[in-house]
Amino acid sequence: MECEFPTVNSNTEELKEIFENTKTIAVIGCSPNEEKASNRVANYLKNAGFKMVPVYPKEDVILGEKVYRSLKEIPFKVDMVDIFRKPDVIAQVVDECIERGDIDTVWTQLGLVNNEAAAKAKEKGMKVVQNKCTKIEHNNIF
Repeated sequence: MECEFPTVNSNTEELKEIFENTKTIAVIGCSPNEEKASNRVANYLKNAGFKMVPVYPKEDVILGEKVYRSLKEIPFKVDMVDIFRKPDVIAQVVDECIERGDIDTVWTQLGLVNNEAAAKAKEKGMKVVQNKCTKIEHNNIF
């Protein structure tokens, strides 16, 4: 499967602002496997001082944090949704973000682009980052 070219995205200045204003990050597809990128990135974000919330269909605890099955289950404010799921699932995640109404940023990891879903999130007032790694970008800026 070939990755779409992101037509909706944020620049470095916006990324810095996103990180400065983000406290809580839901990691969609956060694997319990320490060798997986989602686990390594989630661990980095947690160690960088963010409240990291794993969203995964199995497990009760990942990286010492309670696991939620979906965004809908998280009972507190989420600032950013960091997506480690296939592009065809991104639209569903964006719909859940819109339904919640408290998500500031939708971020899709390297190789993950869904321009239609990104445009929808942007229309609803969310910041959008596509095809970038939160760990790499945060590390580069800070």
